[in-house]
Parts: sequence; structure tokens; C-alpha cells
Amino acid sequence: YTVNIKVRLDISYTLILLVELFFLTENSGTFFPSVKQDPGKYLQRCPDSVKAWLQNLKNSGKVLLLITSSHSDYCRLVCEHILGHNFEDFFDIIITNALKPGFFSQIPNQRPFRNLVNDIEDCNGLASLDKPGWYSQGNWTHLNDLLKKMTRKSTPKVVYFGDSMRSDVFPASHYGNWDVVLILEELESEVIEENEVNSKDISAEPLEKKGKYEEQSIRIPSATSHQWGSYFLDDYKGINELEETQKYTWCCSCITTYSTIAIPSIEAIAELPLDFKFQRFSSHKPRTVGYYPKAPISLMKSRQKE
Repeated sequence: YTVNIKVRLDISYTLILLVELFFLTENSGTFFPSVKQDPGKYLQRCPDSVKAWLQNLKNSGKVLLLITSSHSDYCRLVCEHILGHNFEDFFDIIITNALKPGFFSQIPNQRPFRNLVNDIEDCNGLASLDKPGWYSQGNWTHLNDLLKKMTRKSTPKVVYFGDSMRSDVFPASHYGNWDVVLILEELESEVIEENEVNSKDISAEPLEKKGKYEEQSIRIPSATSHQWGSYFLDDYKGINELEETQKYTWCCSCITTYSTIAIPSIEAIAELPLDFKFQRFSSHKPRTVGYYPKAPISLMKSRQKE
């Protein structure tokens, strides 16, 4: 039953990607023509601090990857708007139509890499990856082999940034054994709220980041839902519904299990030194340890009640 569900999900996701390719290429539908005509209406430009951070990483000798399940033409449209027309210079390897999470779980002959010519995939799969570049589809195994060659290390150390538990966090951690930085928009509103909590209960924040979340209004997409409440805790009533307790949500448990740290945005860490030491999630530490720049206010209040 589980296998059938997975197959159905993969088929459905593949159909969605095919629809995306058709509507973008043929300029059909409503969404893609609208984005192509006015990207600024739907996309936010990347702050200079983040672009400088990417350049600093590359200048320090790091290999930078961009892995997306979007097709190459849509990826180019988005990246040119948010990063600039020279966005390819930031990355050593770009992988589009990656079909995550299958990218991490499928073996090479099930999901080979393919070359691209004018955004059209070569029908012949590649037996391996020999050099950096822009590729389509692919699998973790061949990518890891290439990273071994590029870094000259038998076990390359990879830090992967993603915002989807299904497509990024779980597969990259479980199959790839990568360190995963979860970009968690829901953390932002609770970080702002947390300024009201006694500072002795909050890990010290670097001086250069002080005030980043102070005096800021909460953006609507990241505001705590009045209907659903905290993203991290659920209110739970007992059998007699007389006593109300709180339990960690499934999302909260997955965050601490499969990600290394969680941040509200890349901008939150972009101005930190590249050798800054973050506190990692760990089963041996409180659940509040691992969030940056601060733990969610709901978790902090729950901890105070214990």
C-alpha cells in the first residue's frame, strides 16, 4: 500500500512538471504568461547581502550547487530576476527538472542525468558526470561521484538549503546524509514575537545581527495563523476534555529529526562570518536548540511551563 502511494505521488508530480513545461514553453494558461510578462509582481529580488554571501562562499573555494525541480527555462526566468542575468556565475553545478525527492532516492539507471540544448533535454542519459555544468534530471549517486572528484575527498561535506520537508529536508538527510538547513518562513513571525521573552532564556545573538527583527512588522505570509495556531505546537484536550495540554506537531518533530538547523531566510545568516558556529538540533538537547537566530516563542513558552 505504501509503495502504491509513493508511485502515485511520483506519477502525479511528474504530470505536474510536464504541465509546467507545456504551459511555460507554449505561453499557455494564466500563471506562467503572467510571471513572464511581469516577474516583479510575483518574485522578490535577492538582497545584495545574499548575493555577496554566495560570492564569498565561492571565493573561499566552496562548490556551489543549485538543484531545482523546475524546468530550465522557468529556473532561468526566476533566477535572472532575483539574482541577475549573471546568476550562473554563482554556481558550479546547476540541476533542473531534478524531480525531487526521487533525485535522492532513485538509482542512476532509473534517473540518469541529461544534457540540455536550448532547454531541450537530450534523449540519451549520461553514464556519469565528468565535469561541472548545467544538467537536467539526474540522481544523487552520480552527483556525489562528481563532488568527490571536485573536492578530492572520499566523503564530501555538503550543506543543503531547502524549504520543503518532502522534497528537500527528509530525502537530502535520509538518502544523501547531507547536513540540511531548513528555510522555515513560519519561524519569522515567532522570532519577532520572541523579543518579548526574557533574554536569559534565549541564546546570545551575535552583535552584528542585533536588532534585525526588532521594530519590524510581520509579513502576512509568515504571520501565525489565528485558525490553526502555532506551527510548532498543538493544543490537545484529554478524554474528558477537561484538561488542555500541548503536543509537538508532526512538522516540529520532523524539523528536529531531519534538519541540522532552521532559519527564517538566507538573509538572516548572510552577513555572518563564513566560519560562524551554529548550534545544531540534537536528541540530547532541548528542542529550542537549533533554530537561528532564536527559537520560536511558542516553544520557549512551552519550555518555561515544564
